[in-house]
Amino acid sequence: MAGISIPGVTDQYNTSSTVEKLMQVERIPLTREQKQLDDYNAQRDAWRQVNTQLTSLRDSIKTLYSFENPFNNKITTSTDENAITATANRGADLQSFKIDVIQPATADRFLTNELPVEYTVPSGMYTYKVGEKQININWKGGSVKEFSDAINKRSNGIVKSMVIGASAGKKTLMIEALTTGKENKLIFEGAAKDFAISSGMVTPIKSNTESFGTKPSDLVSIKNNGKPEDNRIPVLSRTRTQINPEADSKNLIEVQPRGAFQVEIPSKIRNNTGFHITFSITPEKTEDITEEINQKNLRPILPDAGFATFEGIDIFNQSSETLLSNTNNDLPPLEEIINKNVLFAVMDDGSEIEIPTKDIFEPAKDIDSTNQENPYTKTFDLSMEEYKGLRYIAIKNENTGYNFFISSFNAYDANEKTGYTPNHPVSEAADAIIKYEGITIERPSNTIDDIVPEITLNIFDKTDKTATISVKADKDASKEALIEFVGKYNQAVAKINILSQNKNEIIEELDYLTDEEKSKSREQLGMFQTDFSLTSIKSNMQSIISTGYRFSEDAQITMLNQIGIDTNASGYSGSYSQSRLRGYLEIDEKKLDEALENNLNEIKNIFGYDSDGDLIIDSGIAYKLDKQITAYTQTGGILAMKTSSLDSKIKSSESKISRLEQQMDDKEAQLRQKYSAMEGSLNSLESQQNTISNFTKQQNNSR
Repeated sequence: MAGISIPGVTDQYNTSSTVEKLMQVERIPLTREQKQLDDYNAQRDAWRQVNTQLTSLRDSIKTLYSFENPFNNKITTSTDENAITATANRGADLQSFKIDVIQPATADRFLTNELPVEYTVPSGMYTYKVGEKQININWKGGSVKEFSDAINKRSNGIVKSMVIGASAGKKTLMIEALTTGKENKLIFEGAAKDFAISSGMVTPIKSNTESFGTKPSDLVSIKNNGKPEDNRIPVLSRTRTQINPEADSKNLIEVQPRGAFQVEIPSKIRNNTGFHITFSITPEKTEDITEEINQKNLRPILPDAGFATFEGIDIFNQSSETLLSNTNNDLPPLEEIINKNVLFAVMDDGSEIEIPTKDIFEPAKDIDSTNQENPYTKTFDLSMEEYKGLRYIAIKNENTGYNFFISSFNAYDANEKTGYTPNHPVSEAADAIIKYEGITIERPSNTIDDIVPEITLNIFDKTDKTATISVKADKDASKEALIEFVGKYNQAVAKINILSQNKNEIIEELDYLTDEEKSKSREQLGMFQTDFSLTSIKSNMQSIISTGYRFSEDAQITMLNQIGIDTNASGYSGSYSQSRLRGYLEIDEKKLDEALENNLNEIKNIFGYDSDGDLIIDSGIAYKLDKQITAYTQTGGILAMKTSSLDSKIKSSESKISRLEQQMDDKEAQLRQKYSAMEGSLNSLESQQNTISNFTKQQNNSR
């Protein structure tokens, strides 16, 4: 089968090579455009890298003059960090003060007796209260471990539980309140109380409660009865107050309109700040006394004086004279008086403190329709600690249309409020007690932020001896911010140098670059030599950092080189070095540390200060650098315009390449078709020639 040729397959006449050589010439515009596209992409990437470097520099600059600048940062130290530490806000004063921790705030943490491993916690509704919060667990019964898990699952930050291994075959359950302070005792209700008692966690005790204000002799007249402006209104009086011994304890004392009294606190209660006094007040609408007063005749109606007639002459009697005003009948009618201020604390010195009762006529929001209690009843719980010096409780009913019913006054020891005592307390609820500069202070939490302005105290344990808390400027944070600024500045300048100059030594000088980074940098070397925007921003930045900033007449630090930051901070005076002229900053660390130690506030000011007194920073190194760089990096800025222009060129180039590629495909297909046809024709001619040649040979052989 020799001599058989398939056009376009056997390529007997080397047509494929011919077509490819022809296409190489045709592809020159396409190759040129692809190279142009690569250049556009490389330029866009370079501008994006410049934008990244400048944005990073701008971010570090902003921290040097913004509200959160590091020069205002404060750090604290404590001579007894195991007992107390502190954190200072930026507005804290530089100071030191002494603290004694008498005791940290604690929460109730109670243990049960040792329970058998197989102990089962009975079913029921378990209610645990801490302060004003509570959780309810509808427990179906189960092991101690399961019960503990159920508490923790529903704890909601109120309580938590833990099972602790005791002796062999025994374990105990600990339940802990998660809020400290003596007012946040752990309260058991319902099945929780039954279980606490049966498991030996607590033992019931009788509450030591004392009542007073239950006898008429306990109620005395108030000293300040506040005479009304209109003498037709009765003055406040003890006579309109009475005790009804047959009434229930909630309605024991009735205070009629314009009634008032005060009851003295027993000395035993006054002298114990741990006592609380509870009582309730219930308002009741009644007939307004002003209606009766308005109906009364305010002056007698005297009969006419009369007259006599004598010999045709009328002689009139003289009218009677009284001491009553002739204008009484013209007085306007009295209107109902409504005053919500009913309750007052009378102190030892006779002063009065109003106890808020503003919502006395409004139903309590937490009383539902099933509650037997009058929804208007208000219950008060007065802490003797809060009302130090309290001697009397006064009730003043200045209203003309309301009665008030007062319950008996009950005093109880707050420590016995729960009605039980723990058998195995790990800790009991108590306030933190500290001495600040000799002043004893109590707080319910171990985090205290209302004693020293802008400083939060963190209490962990009691101090063995007086601890000293010192507040100092955080110079390390300031130094780190300045070092970061110099680093970001030099990186930005290095990128600008690489793109704007065609000198290989620029790259070799950057020791921090990896081999791969150096290789990529060489590809960008001198890429924007003819673009003056880079040299312009570099020149402007150099001008800003070398300028003096006198923020006040007596300023000692006005320039960056005074704090050890300069293009020649080391003071090198050796032979000429081209690298030192490229604009990089250096740090003289010793000089910087000294400046931070002695002139921290002035350093802050040279980076940003208010020059015109409008409380807005408008000058300084960081402010001006930020403003300069923002013009390049902001949306719609110089760099955004450059990348946007390149994006348009790239899009246009990609479209052009797509068209050229289609043209090349069409041209190549056309050439291959033509050369294939030519090759087919040549093969056909060759085949005919072979046929004639073979016929001739046969004829010669037959002779």
